[in-house]
Amino acid sequence: MLNLAGKNALVTGIANNRSIAWGIAQQLHQAGANLGVTYLPDDKGRMEKKVGDLVAPLNPDLFLPCNVQDEAQIQSTFDAIASKWGRVDVLIHCLAFANRDDLTGDFSAVSQDGFNTALNISAYSLVQLARAAKPLMTDGGSIVTLTYLGGERVVPNYNVMGIAKAALEMNVRYLAAELGPQKVRVNGISAGPIRTLASSAVGGILDMIHHVEEVAPLRRTVTQTEVGNTAAFLASDLASGITGQILYVDSGYAIMGM
Repeated sequence: MLNLAGKNALVTGIANNRSIAWGIAQQLHQAGANLGVTYLPDDKGRMEKKVGDLVAPLNPDLFLPCNVQDEAQIQSTFDAIASKWGRVDVLIHCLAFANRDDLTGDFSAVSQDGFNTALNISAYSLVQLARAAKPLMTDGGSIVTLTYLGGERVVPNYNVMGIAKAALEMNVRYLAAELGPQKVRVNGISAGPIRTLASSAVGGILDMIHHVEEVAPLRRTVTQTEVGNTAAFLASDLASGITGQILYVDSGYAIMGM
């Protein structure tokens, strides 16, 4: 039986009740993990209230602002974790961003700033968080990130985010090799397209979802809960021999050719 009782899990990337990160947080909580949640701060405090109200039923031990473009804030987040928990067992990385203009039209039109923004927030942030978590993963642990098939194959309008996901997947492998000796596993979940706030920026996202529903072996797309279940599995001792891998949770779509 999947049991995360006594495990300290930090979840990043919850924006609303459609976020995949929200589905993951719910399943980790159901499995008994102690939760820490971060949110992206804004000047008016709207995200703090919105995310705070959403996660309140999960009774998180920690609720912290964390903008990965601010190294000092990352350090502050993990200082708070060290003070409250002493260690972290699970790190869930659900962070991705690209300018909306870079998610439609010709890929070659992406600006240097747009390219750097997508790579920094969507891929380099995993390195930043893993580096900060490493000293606190004193009893082994599990790091899980979210990727997508567009990091391997051309998907219309996914554009620069496909490059970011390709980089993210290599980050998984390099981090798995580095952290393996201290019994920390690093894996990615390649989820099928789900209608979220982030995915809504991708031109033609509804067409992508409908295509998966027509072509995937299960003839449907997946839910946040199904991705959450996989994350909880990867966070648990049931996945103790799995690291450096990308697991597909996409109703089988990735296996299909013509």
